[in-house]
Amino acid sequence: MSHHPNPRSLLTAQMRGVLDRIARAGHPPMHALSPDQAKRAYEAGAGVLDIPPHKLARVEDLVIPARDGFQVPARLYAPASEQPLPVLMYLHGGGFTVGSVATHEPLCRHLAHLAHCAVVSVDYRLAPDWKFPTAVHDAWDNLAWLREHASALRLDGSRLAVGGDSAGGTLAAVTAIAARDAGLPLSLQLLFYPGTAGHQNTPSHKTFADGFLLEEPHISYFFGHYLRSAADRDDWRFAPLDGVDEDGHVRELDGVAPAWIGLAECDCLTDEGVMYGDRLRLAGVPVDLEIYAGVVHGFIQFGRAIPEALRAHNDAARALRHAFG
Repeated sequence: MSHHPNPRSLLTAQMRGVLDRIARAGHPPMHALSPDQAKRAYEAGAGVLDIPPHKLARVEDLVIPARDGFQVPARLYAPASEQPLPVLMYLHGGGFTVGSVATHEPLCRHLAHLAHCAVVSVDYRLAPDWKFPTAVHDAWDNLAWLREHASALRLDGSRLAVGGDSAGGTLAAVTAIAARDAGLPLSLQLLFYPGTAGHQNTPSHKTFADGFLLEEPHISYFFGHYLRSAADRDDWRFAPLDGVDEDGHVRELDGVAPAWIGLAECDCLTDEGVMYGDRLRLAGVPVDLEIYAGVVHGFIQFGRAIPEALRAHNDAARALRHAFG
């Protein structure tokens, strides 16, 4: 996205109103808080503008073992069904540092209802207690476990998708590549405004660096807690767009799962989301990419105030229904 002389003019009236109310509330910026304070602040504010949680026939807490023996909490949401349901494994956003199953529960419930599928939301381990690549390992270990244990959960392990927003979108994209490598077929990768680049140097990062909810200091704060060193920025498991493997090669994307990508127009991450979609298409991967005009990063959790949030929910659910068949 090229530089815009007045990027704030791109915002919808509703989005501008939400940002004004957030500014008037006067809360300290997340990057000024300790990680524990940031986690609590995010938890406290996550549901304020979100839709009410949709009632579902089935909600179950799970514990899924990771490769190091850690027990990863997860939650299964599913509508009533006589037949085993297809499954979306969902990875929440929050810069690898904040967020949880609880902060994304309304979204996951709504997707399960709209797509008539099961959603398993994963509480992968967060920074700074758990540095890169622990979250990557947790995401893969949970997917592999779901595939193996789907029938015991009355789910259809032959119809699996991965999804996530922001940092969770990064993890979902990386997990889709790992699934391709392991020969584990996926129906879809569902990516809401994923981070995909190792370095924040695209035009959208400059245009929307300040005043659009996700600001440059937040990104530096999150990555500073998550990454072990600057070298991790160039690892494909952090940067699926342009990161490299241990041999210094950019990962090819041929044969990864079809992608639905939903981006916010007024978001630092928009350009790298578009670029990732382009790379997938060049590799022959089917891609459906939507850019929601006039909204900012995180908008899918503003369903009480932003009509684009519910439109994105419905678009994503339609993609899931189509992918699952």
